[in-house]
Amino acid sequence: MGAFLHWSTFVAVILLVIHGGLCADIIGGHEVKPHTRPFMALIKGPKGICGGALIKENWVLTAAHCPVKKSKVVLGAHSLEKSEKEQQTFWIAKDIPYPCYDPITKENDIMLLQLQGRAKLNKAVQPIRLPASDDDPKAGAVCTVAGWGTTTNRRMTRPPGLMEVNVTVIRREICNDKNHYNGKPAITGNMICAGAKNGGKDSCNGDSGGPLRCNGMMRGITSFGKPRSCGKANGPGVYTRLTKQNLEWIRKTIGGAQ
Repeated sequence: MGAFLHWSTFVAVILLVIHGGLCADIIGGHEVKPHTRPFMALIKGPKGICGGALIKENWVLTAAHCPVKKSKVVLGAHSLEKSEKEQQTFWIAKDIPYPCYDPITKENDIMLLQLQGRAKLNKAVQPIRLPASDDDPKAGAVCTVAGWGTTTNRRMTRPPGLMEVNVTVIRREICNDKNHYNGKPAITGNMICAGAKNGGKDSCNGDSGGPLRCNGMMRGITSFGKPRSCGKANGPGVYTRLTKQNLEWIRKTIGGAQ
């Protein structure tokens, strides 16, 4: 009997690992090959970290709720802690939140960061292309999110390098029902809700501001989720959608600045 229990426990652990139950990654994802996401920006400051996307040599797009005071932007990073020859570090010259950002409803959670200096573009540092249209990803579409955020709800465990996970777009009606966000806050047409039906795939604390890519195109920005519920089926991640209005604001702002 003892031998049988030992074997059963071993099999259960193996199955748990296969299905991602140990939350060993971003939440249910994997570490990417170093420097293969050259658009990713790491925002590091005294109040924590956020992600972002380089959209021009001296501009980074991130979430408005990210604390950026006294923060630095690191481009070309893979490791969260180690210095790498590919890295380029900049102070922030100006932070510009979207004018209609509402921290209570989470609407328009977008911010532009102007860097002090311009990035040297190379294999490890390249801007991401903004979409020409504001297409709304359909439910069931598989999108990708990356970041250096915590990898488990149980403790603040940071990954050794940049992590990435595929998430599936969920209908807003489902995200707003009583088994999910229950309209608190409301998941609106300016947002994208994405995760996995049974949980286990998600962004988490520290991933905010990073780009959500669908079919290789940036469609959103990591915004929020339920507190201490990363990867849970009832609290999929919510992403600010790149709508026509904020795409126009982005282009006008970076086009009119030096």
